Amino acid sequence: MQHDKKKLVELSELDSDFIRVLEDLIDVLIANGTLRLTDLPPQALEKINRRKQARQKLRNSLNLLSDDDGIL
Repeated sequence: MQHDKKKLVELSELDSDFIRVLEDLIDVLIANGTLRLTDLPPQALEKINRRKQARQKLRNSLNLLSDDDGIL
């Protein structure tokens, strides 16, 4: 039973990593003009946008230095 839980956790972690790879791939395809956002179904576009917003919120909450510190 414990072995099965470990495998499920490992699979979940791999899925998370793979999702990140897919997000990066989509960003690259859009940046080089191979893919347009309008090529995607509305449901996929909605999910991509929700995930980008969530990542942006997380990135903002982890920002330890504000932009106006004048350090750089």
